[in-house]
Amino acid sequence: MSTTTTSTVSLPSGLPELRPSRSDATAAERARSLRASIDAAVRDFGAVLVRGLDVSDHDTAREVGRALIDRPMIEREPFAPRVDKGGGLYSSSEWPADSPLCMHHELSYLSEVPSRIVFSCLRAPAAGGSTGLADAGQVLRLLPAGLRDRAARHGWLLTRSYNPALGMSWQQAFGTDDRAELVRLCARERITLTWPAETVLHTSRVRPAVVAHPQSGVQLWFNQLAFLSSATMDPVIRDYLLFEFGPDGLPFDTALGDGSPLGAELVQAINRAYDGCTLAEPWRDGDVLVVDNLRMAHSRAPFEGAREVVLMLGNPVRIDPGLSAGQGSPPAEPGLGIIRN
Repeated sequence: MSTTTTSTVSLPSGLPELRPSRSDATAAERARSLRASIDAAVRDFGAVLVRGLDVSDHDTAREVGRALIDRPMIEREPFAPRVDKGGGLYSSSEWPADSPLCMHHELSYLSEVPSRIVFSCLRAPAAGGSTGLADAGQVLRLLPAGLRDRAARHGWLLTRSYNPALGMSWQQAFGTDDRAELVRLCARERITLTWPAETVLHTSRVRPAVVAHPQSGVQLWFNQLAFLSSATMDPVIRDYLLFEFGPDGLPFDTALGDGSPLGAELVQAINRAYDGCTLAEPWRDGDVLVVDNLRMAHSRAPFEGAREVVLMLGNPVRIDPGLSAGQGSPPAEPGLGIIRN
């Protein structure tokens, strides 16, 4: 395999960019030879844009993803449908092109989460559609102190309703149609189950809202309190769903871990914090964006024209509630997560 040299620049957005030199090596081979530089940039900044690999199809995107991820993950419990492209490669979330996809950390409501995401842009849109990034450490510092303290103390509560009349079924979300297997999966994830009807499943769980990065030790705002709050729904749609299915029948909603409602004002405060440290670089065909999913939240801007961005999730870590000083003691600060590799 030929050696790949690189040049590194800082884009106007502030995002670091790596450009491999041209060679006769495949995209995956060049990505593999760049791995040390990519890992260093992700460690130092939280993300890096790699331009010049010329990723143009699913097979190449999958190979590049595997070159940059040690342990790919299978997605479970997505909040929006994706298309499984095989071999750990997924489409972007199926979300209306004219609506923004707000800031979130991928699968942050699970106990085992991907620490790395590799995005590949196969087709850039005519306008818009950038993937925004926000440093979760900066976000935490920008939040109101009272919210920070309550979230660290209590964590965050996520409730979900799986109803065939609303879209995704529990079988699709959990990847099984075996109820016994579902019970085992939910016990492992500390998820409470209720069955209001034969085909309708309600779930609830409390997860840590703040975690310390396993490398830097920096505390991070790591949750989807704002994104999955019913306060972010279109009011017309929310009112219709409440009328038809009641408050327990919403597809998803959030609260603080003690059950205290978040409310529109606190959701707006969280989103202002994200806005205060968001950066974004327009996609180009063939781009690869490597993201530390623990440190960086990401979003998607509205767009015009065709857009195809695929991704691979991987290098999972486990996030458990913090324990008090005594080994095996009950959680002292359930809102503070401990990351275990």
